[in-house]
Amino acid sequence: MKRRDFLTAAAVGAGTLTLSGCHRPEEKQDGTQVHINKGKKVTLKLATSWPAHFPIMGTGVDAFAKRCSEMSGGTLEIKVFAKNILVPAMQVFDACSAAQIDAFHSGVYYWKGKNLAFSIFGGMPLGLTSEEMITWLKYGGGYELWRELYGKFNLYPLIGGTTGPQMGGWFKKEIKSLADLKGLKMRIPGLGGEVMKKLGVNPVLLPAGEIYTALERGTIDATEWVGPALDSMMGFAKAAPYYYTGWHEPGSILELTFNKARWEKLSEEHKAIITEASKAMTGDMLQEFRYKNAKALAQLPKTVQIKTFPKEMMDAAKKALKEVLAEQSAQSPDFKRVLASYEAFYKLNKPWDDISTKNFLEIRG
Repeated sequence: MKRRDFLTAAAVGAGTLTLSGCHRPEEKQDGTQVHINKGKKVTLKLATSWPAHFPIMGTGVDAFAKRCSEMSGGTLEIKVFAKNILVPAMQVFDACSAAQIDAFHSGVYYWKGKNLAFSIFGGMPLGLTSEEMITWLKYGGGYELWRELYGKFNLYPLIGGTTGPQMGGWFKKEIKSLADLKGLKMRIPGLGGEVMKKLGVNPVLLPAGEIYTALERGTIDATEWVGPALDSMMGFAKAAPYYYTGWHEPGSILELTFNKARWEKLSEEHKAIITEASKAMTGDMLQEFRYKNAKALAQLPKTVQIKTFPKEMMDAAKKALKEVLAEQSAQSPDFKRVLASYEAFYKLNKPWDDISTKNFLEIRG
């Protein structure tokens, strides 16, 4: 055999072996591709804490489920159920833990009653931004702690989106001093609620569908939610004209959590698809929040007055936060351990953030 013929035959043979040994899609004569997957079809039930197709958060989950189906060639179907269809909004954690559902999408800080440390995974007042939170979870040891603690409830969490910086809330009356907070009833969850409690506020936890009615009827005097895009949709401006800039949720993390036993039974392929689709959802959600918040801010009614909390209040909030963290660390070894990891990353990251992002924003003006 001539050298040229040998090389040609070898190249063809190698190509044949490569194609037969991988899971490449098969190409039909018309140029379209057929996905080849020998695995059996898997169907998972995922419940959310949001209304059906709720903008950004709910539609983000819808897109995640569609992406999983497309990436798996239809072998992985995730059926999304809005709040109250399978289980109530605030019972998805327990339902998933008990294997009544396969997965859920919600906010991590809703479950601080299960373990005080869970509040930290959802975000910290006056703390890390969305990008910083994701970095801590992925590279700073946060994920390992989160999965360890959730594992005790037979759960396996993934980052399921993030909101970016949130606003400080809608108030019926202007907050001119720290004294104006005394006795105020406010819908505010997580560590932010604990800080506000120190400042004289009565924090209330309400699901999305009940907030506007409570605000309109005076059951609560103020509420935080997310930002201009979703807040405008909720109609809060009609009931409370004072809209305050944020401090309590600079980078809230949403969760995409699976029943741990169910997760472990999934194929490695399906686990990888879910993991990558969750990353895509997180990025898409953050970008969509940024764009739509910017757009909605410009369209707020003229009756809305955007305010910044008085310095007296913010100084008191910083002091109260230190007290809350110390108290909860004393109550819970888990909280103390997670806080130590969070603060270690904060100290590592801050000098770089100060000379990069913070410095640039000050220069940009």
